[in-house]
Amino acid sequence: MMLLIFAVLVAALALAWFDRERLAIAALILCLVLSAGLFLWEVYSPKYGFAMPWITVERTLLPLAAEG
Repeated sequence: MMLLIFAVLVAALALAWFDRERLAIAALILCLVLSAGLFLWEVYSPKYGFAMPWITVERTLLPLAAEG
């Protein structure tokens, strides 16, 4: 999938080089859409859904010391 994204990006650069701006922009948008789709596919987990538990930060409350 990354190879496809890279190929679309190279095509966008080549089209821009040959003054085909509309096709270059369309290829660039396609590259961004494919990249977002790949990111969502990589992040999805049947257990957590689209959550990213490895970056979830939780604050634990420490018990208060008994005064005495």
